[in-house]
Amino acid sequence: MKKLALVTVGAVTGGGMTVTSVPVVLGVVGFTKVGIATGSVSAKMMSAAAVANGGGVALGSLIPVL
Repeated sequence: MKKLALVTVGAVTGGGMTVTSVPVVLGVVGFTKVGIATGSVSAKMMSAAAVANGGGVALGSLIPVL
Protein backbone atom coordinates (compact mmCIF):
# COMPACT_ATOMS: atom_id res chain seq x y z
CA MET A 1 0.00 0.00 0.00
CA LYS A 2 2.84 2.38 0.84
CA LYS A 3 4.48 1.70 -2.53
CA LEU A 4 1.23 2.50 -4.35
CA ALA A 5 0.96 5.80 -2.48
CA LEU A 6 4.53 6.73 -3.46
CA VAL A 7 3.90 5.85 -7.11
CA THR A 8 0.68 7.88 -7.09
CA VAL A 9 2.40 10.91 -5.55
CA GLY A 10 5.21 10.62 -8.09
CA ALA A 11 2.79 10.37 -11.01
CA VAL A 12 0.76 13.36 -9.87
CA THR A 13 3.89 15.42 -9.27
CA GLY A 14 5.37 14.48 -12.64
CA GLY A 15 2.11 15.24 -14.42
CA GLY A 16 1.85 18.62 -12.74
CA MET A 17 5.41 19.52 -13.64
CA THR A 18 4.79 18.54 -17.25
CA VAL A 19 1.63 20.62 -17.52
CA THR A 20 3.37 23.71 -16.14
CA SER A 21 6.69 23.32 -17.98
CA VAL A 22 5.46 22.67 -21.54
CA PRO A 23 4.10 26.21 -22.13
CA VAL A 24 7.28 27.70 -20.68
CA VAL A 25 9.53 25.60 -22.92
CA LEU A 26 7.45 26.39 -26.01
CA GLY A 27 7.70 30.10 -25.20
CA VAL A 28 11.46 29.88 -24.79
CA VAL A 29 11.95 28.32 -28.23
CA GLY A 30 9.76 30.99 -29.85
CA PHE A 31 6.19 29.73 -30.02
CA THR A 32 4.00 32.62 -28.79
CA LYS A 33 0.25 33.18 -28.50
CA VAL A 34 0.25 35.34 -31.63
CA GLY A 35 2.57 33.20 -33.74
CA ILE A 36 6.21 32.29 -34.20
CA ALA A 37 8.81 34.81 -33.04
CA THR A 38 11.20 36.12 -35.70
CA GLY A 39 14.72 34.69 -35.51
CA SER A 40 13.81 32.04 -32.94
CA VAL A 41 14.43 28.32 -32.89
CA SER A 42 10.81 27.78 -33.90
CA ALA A 43 11.28 30.07 -36.92
CA LYS A 44 14.22 27.93 -38.00
CA MET A 45 12.08 24.80 -37.54
CA MET A 46 9.33 26.35 -39.68
CA SER A 47 11.87 27.25 -42.35
CA ALA A 48 13.30 23.73 -42.38
CA ALA A 49 9.79 22.27 -42.67
CA ALA A 50 9.03 24.60 -45.59
CA VAL A 51 12.21 23.60 -47.41
CA ALA A 52 11.49 19.91 -46.82
CA ASN A 53 7.96 20.30 -48.20
CA GLY A 54 8.96 22.19 -51.31
CA GLY A 55 8.25 25.71 -50.12
CA GLY A 56 5.23 25.41 -47.85
CA VAL A 57 4.46 24.06 -44.44
CA ALA A 58 1.81 21.34 -44.42
CA LEU A 59 -1.42 22.39 -42.74
CA GLY A 60 -1.92 20.41 -39.55
CA SER A 61 1.71 19.36 -39.21
CA LEU A 62 3.48 19.67 -35.86
CA ILE A 63 5.00 23.14 -36.24
CA PRO A 64 1.87 25.09 -37.26
CA VAL A 65 -0.17 23.29 -34.61
CA LEU A 66 2.17 24.35 -31.80
